[in-house]
Amino acid sequence: MMRDAVQTSLEKIRGMLQADGGDVELVDVSDDGVVKVRLTGRCGSCPMSQMTLKMGVERQLKSDVPGVHEVVNV
Repeated sequence: MMRDAVQTSLEKIRGMLQADGGDVELVDVSDDGVVKVRLTGRCGSCPMSQMTLKMGVERQLKSDVPGVHEVVNV
């Protein structure tokens, strides 16, 4: 159930990432609230990808999905 909520939340962010030539792919959601994603396209090689991950993706997921504690790029 948390995985579905995470996927729905990622859809909100996806458009902004795609506008810059990137994207985000959900890899896994653990029981302890760690969400694993893969930044792809331009986001995968961008020097600002950690900021995008923490200040964009993680912030949105924590806001939308109770129980998300951390988002990591794999």
